[in-house]
Amino acid sequence: GVNDAPALKKADIGIAMGITGTDVAKDAADMVLTDDDFASIEAAVEEGRGVFDNLVKFVTYALPTNVGQGLVILTAIMLGTTLPIEPLQILWINMVTAVLLGLGLAFEPKEPGIMERPPRAPGSPIVSRGALIRIVTVGIILLVSAFAMFEWALATDLGEEAARTAAVNVFMSVQIFYLFACRSMRRSLFTYNPFGNRIIVLGVVVVAVLQALFTYTAFMQTAFDTVAISGAVWLVILAIGVGAMVVMDLLGMVLRRLHID
Repeated sequence: GVNDAPALKKADIGIAMGITGTDVAKDAADMVLTDDDFASIEAAVEEGRGVFDNLVKFVTYALPTNVGQGLVILTAIMLGTTLPIEPLQILWINMVTAVLLGLGLAFEPKEPGIMERPPRAPGSPIVSRGALIRIVTVGIILLVSAFAMFEWALATDLGEEAARTAAVNVFMSVQIFYLFACRSMRRSLFTYNPFGNRIIVLGVVVVAVLQALFTYTAFMQTAFDTVAISGAVWLVILAIGVGAMVVMDLLGMVLRRLHID
């Protein structure tokens, strides 16, 4: 009723009836039950927790790309060496990972036991300590692996263009395999079906095709200064990606044992 408006406004989450409630009460409320059924509150909380979970997963997945790229550029400048990745190639990585890979996490199904968790403190940050540790760790993995691949390619006389092409593909490989590790922050990726999210699987397939075009087609080679690389180089790139995925899964196990969310 009208007399409930002040209480609804002051409450942490004011909930009004959508059918029998007054317009004043509905305007003052944060949530309106369109069916006047209190059971809908539980469904709304569950949905909200699922959306927040996926938001955290996306942020934890997307930020390491920028951290890794920044570290690569900063390290190259500080050491006075050639950039392993050119600016246009960095733009390519950002576009592909954010749009085709990261968005798949938004469609991740709600995890089992999501309603058994304790409520979050209202002022707690989106990027928790556990998420921050993951972001920094993947950023360092990207830095080390991209530089190592670049220097190894140069040492084997593949040339700068081939070395940069390999370094970009290392970035993409780590990001693809890390994506599967981001599907859950509370479980090991070996305890659920890694291919359960069809949107993510589709995104990975599309990215794999785009990277093949990026590496082997003439117009992409001209646009991004890339060249074809051998199968042996691809094996190293895939091994680095798988290794990064395993490392991040083990890190998740350690964080869970230490109760660091």
